[in-house]
Amino acid sequence: MSFQRLVRFINAQGATSFGDLKSEPTGDLTGAEVEVLEGDIEKGFRGTGRTDKIQKLLCPVPSVPIIICIGLNYQKHATEANLRVPPYPVVFTKPADALAGPLDAVSIHPDAQGMLDYEGELTVVIGKDAKNVSEADALQYVLGYTAGNDVSARHFQLPDTSGGQFCYAKSFDGFAPIGPCLVSPALVPSPQNLRLVTRVNGEVRQETSTSDMIFSVARIISHLSRGTTLRRGTVIQTGTPSGVGLFMEPKGSGFLKDGDVVEVAIDGIGAVRNKMLFE
Repeated sequence: MSFQRLVRFINAQGATSFGDLKSEPTGDLTGAEVEVLEGDIEKGFRGTGRTDKIQKLLCPVPSVPIIICIGLNYQKHATEANLRVPPYPVVFTKPADALAGPLDAVSIHPDAQGMLDYEGELTVVIGKDAKNVSEADALQYVLGYTAGNDVSARHFQLPDTSGGQFCYAKSFDGFAPIGPCLVSPALVPSPQNLRLVTRVNGEVRQETSTSDMIFSVARIISHLSRGTTLRRGTVIQTGTPSGVGLFMEPKGSGFLKDGDVVEVAIDGIGAVRNKMLFE
């Protein structure tokens, strides 16, 4: 996979292409110049030597086999939730249609609006099929790292309101925006040493280093591939740190409202910025 920072974009003529961004992303990247790439996730990418400008930034991957999410994976988050750290990663999934782009508005169904929450997360995309992968070899299967938001309708997640339906609460269309690019593992010496900040309308809600993770990226990939094939293109959201809206005081004050903009930024990777639009 020959790229530094993989983007997918529409140019001024309306054509959709993959590109390689040569510098760290800032802003919404409109007008940024990239090298046009040929290929795709299945076949790999090759530089063309031609450049183009981004007119509209898209989700870096056009589709996914599945989105796999990890719950309760930061020590401080486990503490704020008053939950015991499990012996294995907590796993749940989102369907492919939950995928959204880094600047897309997220349409919120009326039944998901009452306790709508954010979860900023380091996100991993798998680059080749993986099964029974050792922890030592796991990072060799990473296509790239990106930022993501595990949008959550808490009303359907909490046991006292809906029986603890993690998958259902997080599987609405658009509830997994990622981007702005996929950063090559060659540019990320350690996924366990990254700074993540989540802001709501500019206010910092979450701020952490991925060193607070309970289960490392390598251990997560190894665990998920145990007896199970992780197909190339699989998106893994690796868990959220402390500071989610659910635990803000006074109770209920941290939930998202119509028009709120959630930004999840990771140093060296860039940010997603998504407006919540209530239907």
